[in-house]
Amino acid sequence: MRIVVTGSSGLLGRHVAAALVAAGHDVVGMDRLPPRPEARWLHVTADATDFAAALQIVRRCDAVAHIAAIPRPTGRAAEEVFRTNTAAAYNVVEAAVLNGVKRIVYASSMSVLGYPFFERPVVPHYLPFDSAHPPAPQDAYALSKWLGEEIVDAAVRRAGLEAVSLRMPWIQTAESFVRDVRPRRVHADLVARDLWGYLDAEDAAEAFLAAVERPIEGHRRLFISAADTFMEEDTAALVAAAYPGVPLRRPPVGRETVFDLAEAAAALGWAPRRSWRDY
Repeated sequence: MRIVVTGSSGLLGRHVAAALVAAGHDVVGMDRLPPRPEARWLHVTADATDFAAALQIVRRCDAVAHIAAIPRPTGRAAEEVFRTNTAAAYNVVEAAVLNGVKRIVYASSMSVLGYPFFERPVVPHYLPFDSAHPPAPQDAYALSKWLGEEIVDAAVRRAGLEAVSLRMPWIQTAESFVRDVRPRRVHADLVARDLWGYLDAEDAAEAFLAAVERPIEGHRRLFISAADTFMEEDTAALVAAAYPGVPLRRPPVGRETVFDLAEAAAALGWAPRRSWRDY
């Protein structure tokens, strides 16, 4: 298949593009930044907030993996984060619809639940989180990701295409884990905001590959994460300390993630294969 990957020069985007190329797909990367020297896909320097560029680049492709976005609400004006992310999502999805693309895979976020950038505390309705859990975005980034899912959903209703929104926690590599995660562990309030969740970049890329290739009906919103948390403590103890009294539909075993991965396994045949312990 010919697949457009937006945000292909970023951490997640370059892993997704590489996985698609390795699987034999014809990949076109779209990013404002140049690719790394090792990139093995056609690169187009363009901004996803430019509708004309998106419309041209998505022509004659079979699928789109939309990843381009400002990845957090910190360090940028909230208005810029919201405007950029929603405009990029609308432009790319609309370009896909107008060009007759049949499959969209959208890089969503666990932030649609309200974490980790909330201003007023967010308490889970139940654990583990699944696609039925109510969204509760507060900040500009979380709201932009939720509206991105809704833009995809509208396109599915309108054009009958197939779509997958992958709701992901913090994307990590061996290098970034040591730099970003380990120092954070000692701050109980911060890691509770993160829901102790992470996802190896290569596992994320494999989920995008499955979301492109597997048969899908309608629009599936799926949580994906590593199978474990990034903490040393058992998950039950973490939950009891941070969110006491939250109903547990299934008690966590050991250091198990608080995200229900069964839906992704059923829909995509995907399961995480990497852990920070392998780093």
